[in-house]
Amino acid sequence: MAVTVVATAMGHNLVLAQSFPIGSHESSGVTYHHSVSEVRLVFFATDERNHAVDDLQKNDFAVVDADAVVRDFRSFTRADLINLDVVVLMDSSESILPRLRQEVADVQQLISQWPWRSGDKVSVLSFSGMQTRLICSEDCRSAFVADRFYSSPTGGATPLFDALKKAANLLDARAQPDVWRVIVLFSDGDDTISAASLKEALGTIQTAEVQVYAVDNGISGRASNGTAILQRIAADSGGRCLRSSDGPVKVLNSVIDDLHSARVVTYSLPAADADFHSIRILPTHNLKLQFRCRSGYYHSAGSAVTYQEERP
Repeated sequence: MAVTVVATAMGHNLVLAQSFPIGSHESSGVTYHHSVSEVRLVFFATDERNHAVDDLQKNDFAVVDADAVVRDFRSFTRADLINLDVVVLMDSSESILPRLRQEVADVQQLISQWPWRSGDKVSVLSFSGMQTRLICSEDCRSAFVADRFYSSPTGGATPLFDALKKAANLLDARAQPDVWRVIVLFSDGDDTISAASLKEALGTIQTAEVQVYAVDNGISGRASNGTAILQRIAADSGGRCLRSSDGPVKVLNSVIDDLHSARVVTYSLPAADADFHSIRILPTHNLKLQFRCRSGYYHSAGSAVTYQEERP
């Protein structure tokens, strides 16, 4: 006889089922179904000096989900003990070539200095021309070396939005509970050839619940449309946008600071006419508090992730 436990997360719908024999009699089993609709939101709170708020309480804020104001939360916890699944996404197109060696050195330093836990994963992808290429998958702490990167083609056009979709889908396909999905993007933000639009890329990122930390490695001191695009990608996902001139240590510290200060709140899915729910978090007492989170989520368009365990 076997016991099968199946948990399926459909975007923000959670369905649990258990099937097991009763007593010692032969039986085809009884299946119990319990279905709830729940939103799980990772967010960050800072004070007027942009310092993390350590003593945040659940009555210090409210979530505006579409047109609903949510104050009744199912849970409110810190998120500093979760594992990471990180994709480092490297622009290797023509516009980056003069700064490509510095980008590779920054990525090597980022990976080598990150305080990885045993359950963490890191993958590296590069994009240029018409393709996004997998340099190493999940084990890049030991597998990423410069020679392996340079063996892939570089130069050509910039399929940034296509690469973001591929990275988000990669993370979504192997999603696990209590694993924080992160993309660290090195690029100048100038897409020149993608089949996908910026809106489509952002939709994939939001559906996969991925946070993007964008590292702008365009020409320093020059305002550009690419910088504005990177800022929007980071803001809509709840991540941050930094300059490559800040150095890989600051990029690393930004992600680690977020990891240690992040909160997770869950609440019942509010009714809404549209599939997309916009999200804002507002202070309820101290109006100097500032909150950062993804800009919204898709309720019905989420992909399914199934976890199954069989025991004799």
